[in-house]
Amino acid sequence: MSTPGAALLNRPSVSGGGKGLAMQLLLAVVSGGYAVGAALNWGSEELAEIMGDFGLSAAGLLAAVSCYSYARAIDSRERPAWLLFAFSSLMGAGGNAVWGWYEVILGEEVPKPSLADFAFLCFAPPAIVGLLVLAKRPVTRAGWVCLGLDSWLIGGSLLTLSWSLALAHAARTAQSGAPGSVPRAALSLAYPLLDIALVSMVLVLHFRRSETNRSAVNTAIAALALTVLSDALFTSPLLSAEYQSGQLLDAGWFAGSLLLAYAPWGARRLHPSPEPAGRPRIDRAHSRPITGSLPALTPYLAAAVCTLGILYNVVDGRKVDRMVVFTGCTVVLALVIRQGIMLLDNIALTQELAQKENHFRSLVQGSSDVIMIAAPTGTLRYVSPAAAGVYGREAEELVGTELATLIHPDDLGRVVHEVRRFLAAPPTEEPTTRIECRFKSGGGEWLNVESTVNRHQGGLILNSRDVTERVRLQAQLQHSAEHDPLTDLPNRALFTRRVRQALTGRRAGDRSTAVLFIDLDGFKAVNDTIGHQAGDELLVEAARRLQDSVRAGDTAARLGGDEFAALILGDGSRDPGAREYQVREIADRLRTTLSQPYRIGGSEVRVAASIGAAFADPGITPSDLMRNADLAMYRAKAGGKDRVEMYAPQMQAEVVRKAELAGRLRTALHEGEFALLHQPVVSLATGEVSAVAAQARWRSAQGILFTPAEFLRVAEYSEGGAGGAGGHGAAGHDASRTAELGRWLLEEAVEQAADRHRAGHDVPVAVRMTAQRLLDRSMPLGSVEALLTRHGLPSGALVLELAVSDPRVPFDDLERRLAALHRLGVGISLDGFGSGYAAISALRRLPVDMLKLDRGLVEGVVESARLHKITAGLLRIANDLGMRSVADGVDLPEQVLALRAMGCTHGQGMAFSGPLDEYRLRRALVRGTFPVPGGAAQPALAGGSPGGSMAIRRGSHNETPVPPT
Repeated sequence: MSTPGAALLNRPSVSGGGKGLAMQLLLAVVSGGYAVGAALNWGSEELAEIMGDFGLSAAGLLAAVSCYSYARAIDSRERPAWLLFAFSSLMGAGGNAVWGWYEVILGEEVPKPSLADFAFLCFAPPAIVGLLVLAKRPVTRAGWVCLGLDSWLIGGSLLTLSWSLALAHAARTAQSGAPGSVPRAALSLAYPLLDIALVSMVLVLHFRRSETNRSAVNTAIAALALTVLSDALFTSPLLSAEYQSGQLLDAGWFAGSLLLAYAPWGARRLHPSPEPAGRPRIDRAHSRPITGSLPALTPYLAAAVCTLGILYNVVDGRKVDRMVVFTGCTVVLALVIRQGIMLLDNIALTQELAQKENHFRSLVQGSSDVIMIAAPTGTLRYVSPAAAGVYGREAEELVGTELATLIHPDDLGRVVHEVRRFLAAPPTEEPTTRIECRFKSGGGEWLNVESTVNRHQGGLILNSRDVTERVRLQAQLQHSAEHDPLTDLPNRALFTRRVRQALTGRRAGDRSTAVLFIDLDGFKAVNDTIGHQAGDELLVEAARRLQDSVRAGDTAARLGGDEFAALILGDGSRDPGAREYQVREIADRLRTTLSQPYRIGGSEVRVAASIGAAFADPGITPSDLMRNADLAMYRAKAGGKDRVEMYAPQMQAEVVRKAELAGRLRTALHEGEFALLHQPVVSLATGEVSAVAAQARWRSAQGILFTPAEFLRVAEYSEGGAGGAGGHGAAGHDASRTAELGRWLLEEAVEQAADRHRAGHDVPVAVRMTAQRLLDRSMPLGSVEALLTRHGLPSGALVLELAVSDPRVPFDDLERRLAALHRLGVGISLDGFGSGYAAISALRRLPVDMLKLDRGLVEGVVESARLHKITAGLLRIANDLGMRSVADGVDLPEQVLALRAMGCTHGQGMAFSGPLDEYRLRRALVRGTFPVPGGAAQPALAGGSPGGSMAIRRGSHNETPVPPT
């Protein structure tokens, strides 16, 4: 902690560079050259007179021009002072010019008095007034009185000494009454008196100078002091009688004029730069006791000078001069008055200081914050009493302690760095800073402390407060923002950040790092059957198992719902086989652990886990890595669930393909590219058309109708598989597209059936619909009823082929919905009977009129004895329940014979007819029946014209030409 203060005190603070130094050297060289020339008498008497007169005049003129130019360049309260200095220098230059006129031009002795004397006498008054302008102005009347007293103390003491030494002789000469003695004596008295006044102002200004532009003012004071010193030597009896122009004494006047010319410009270049770290302020504080003692000693020094003047007369044996006695008495009187004012001022200041100290003590001791003052070395000099309540340590115990020993070692480096930075900053730009660190309390624990730091005489003032509770609350809020509230595992945001750190930190490029996405299969059924509270308990237990199963450096997270994730950090292995084996082993262990039975509410609950894994290939982003793991997880669910799937690039290509198919489906719907075909449903006993099944076809740009098998697979995945997957990913988007296709199919089928009924073809139309879509909230309740009413379709003319493939379908709601439709005369057919989910439950609870066998049973009913028995059993159930049965996909005559023998009542397939457009459908309905094979029978319509080929082609329904309109 002491290093910043020591480094700060040793840093230079004056800027001026080589240019200012060059000006100083030039000034010294010119002044020194003039002094050397004067000492050597310039080599000749004529040159000595020229340099002693016109040389001094030129120097004074240079000072006048310099001060005047500087006064024009500034705009402050100093301008009048520099104008007065310019006028004073101009008077000195004029006096020397007149002197040179007589000595050099006219070759005569300078008369006394002359214009030169007038000019020289005019030098001191403007300088005195200028110094008063530069002095710091008192703010009270007592201050003005003290300024006058100080001036008289200095001037009177100098007058006493000068009078005793030289001025008394000049006064006696004037009293002798000799011709011309009075003007000469007055002139000889005027010079020293004015010099005494100027010296007094110089000394007073030295103790009362303003803080602004101090370097220039100090240089000007030095110039005037040098000039006054030269004047004093000139007026002394020892030199005045023997003085001649060009002597060494002129060097003092010459140097004073050059120094005054240099003061405003050269000194400004050397002006201290803004206190960069408080150092100049600190230096002045350390030197203030010395400089502050000199003004206090001024009255006593003045009295000592007066005493010396009186003693000079006494020791010399002469009678004490009345002027000396009078001046000495006034100086003593001024000293008494000055000391009286100072005494009263000190009493007032002492009272004010005591009052302020009481206020300060009350504020400090009553503050709940701890106020500490640290020395530049880092030692605590003062600690407020609040330390006992905040830190649990008495203030006296902390005083004298090194601040560094109280700060936590982990925070010390940061605190020292901040202190150094703060002390190096300019105080005007950054007066305070704030530091937060851990502080050792009396009980030994570490408290979080926030401190406001200020500069103080090279050290620091710290205003500290305990923010431990705030820091703890912030940590809790941060934890809550980054963790799942139910399981306390990292949430998606924190997991994503850790994946990013794993990909960009020192592990960047580690291909063995992997991300696992985990989904609990069957969790929705737990919520639906035993409640959400049980589901929450299951998630908490699953999170605990997951956390216990991953390695110490890995991250387990809950992303939302029943989705979890794990970040498996790699070991740097570059062997693809080894890394895949390791990650698959971890994933299988997680799958096995999560698939173990859960004990919830006294009962045993089982769920499975589908896991997708993806590796951190070079250049992959966190979002892409997590997306790949998500795709692999969906592939695991689509492949049968309760399994582990590793990501492969073709998975992304499949997602893109499905997205393109969804886009094509939407475009086809909006641009009317879908056409509606119908396939007859025929009685296997009579060949009569008992119904028509509505099917959608996509019309290509070439006029060909294609079975949208890919679209239908997307629809089945969205409406069936998506439910099992929890509605994740792109399935929701596909479901919205297929739902739109389903609505279009229902509306078109009802509208065309109503037209056929009005044309006399009273054949019901069968429309396939999933149970999920029938209960979908986006499909308004009563929409089917409103559709029948709008198109006027009579009762019994619509059959809904219901597909129940999702175990999460609420049977209570479905039963109520179907019962309402059944009361309106809408027939209900159970589609896909013999495969899928809940066939027995559907038969038991739903108002079903007809069973539609799954195509998988029909296709193998002739070749497979097992399927023959299964199909026969299902048909026997339908007959026992009094229901009609429809076999879907009857393409061969052998299938017709076998199904009819088993008791199947109706069939639909290429054995009778393929899907027909409206034109051909009406022709078939006019005929009314299809031939039923008793042996090797042929279909009545198999595409093309009725009289066309009757050949059976398995799978020929993939393409049907469009007939001419």
